[in-house]
Amino acid sequence: MSEQPPISGATRLAAVIGDPVRHSLSPAIHNAGFTALGLDWRFLALPVAKGRGVDALDAMRVLGIDGYSVTMPHKAAIADGVDRLMPAARALSSVNCVRREGSQLIGDSTDGLGFVRALEAQLDRSIVDATIGIIGAGGAARSIVDAAARNGVARIVVVNRSPERAAEAAALAPVAEVGRPADLSPLDIIVNTTSVGMLGGPAPDQIPIDPELLRPEHVVADIVYQPRMTRLLAEAAARGATIAGGVGMLVHQAAAAFEWWTGRPAPLEAMAAVVVEGDPLAT
Repeated sequence: MSEQPPISGATRLAAVIGDPVRHSLSPAIHNAGFTALGLDWRFLALPVAKGRGVDALDAMRVLGIDGYSVTMPHKAAIADGVDRLMPAARALSSVNCVRREGSQLIGDSTDGLGFVRALEAQLDRSIVDATIGIIGAGGAARSIVDAAARNGVARIVVVNRSPERAAEAAALAPVAEVGRPADLSPLDIIVNTTSVGMLGGPAPDQIPIDPELLRPEHVVADIVYQPRMTRLLAEAAARGATIAGGVGMLVHQAAAAFEWWTGRPAPLEAMAAVVVEGDPLAT
């Protein structure tokens, strides 16, 4: 493994901004990547209060910060504040990644791409022509609808307690539609994008759908990564389905940002190892 050069006047800086943000795994993931490639970059967590996202963009310009990862509650405000949006960010009106190019700040969204790359890496095959059911209609669901459609899935079914929000998510892609829980069973891939099952969340011991809908032929993914094995994944595995946890998406969306900032292929193994070592759900 390479070593990072000592901090100097030439060291380049990237950071994650959000509120709260001190708990973020992004500094560990990105700094592991910089170290693995011997890059003279450092990554920090910078708390930025709600309503101050545009101020953080001004700081990026003034201080010469090269990249931001953006988390809640700033994704929409940053989308409004950058100079230019990449296609995914424009479609979603949401930014989780900013790159500085001279005086220009460019925003992108790598969440959905991270999910697709993580899933394809674990399955060792493309999701082209697959059918996919998405549980939830929030920001993560919308990003996955957009990325899955861009990567050639044949059909997307969005299931949410609020049909109106499901319709908004489905409107992002011509192959997407609103469905009911029973519509998930015939599909190839089922993805939970809600907080149901998340450690510390409102329903840590619950499951977002009836487990009787799950079949051995399914690929069942959960973007929750704490705990690694949610109840949904455990129920799916018990029925013989292939399962994919949320750590892979976390690492791959960071890797997409890393590559955009540095122009170098991300050292995925090194970046994943700092999150969880030896966990098959993380690959």
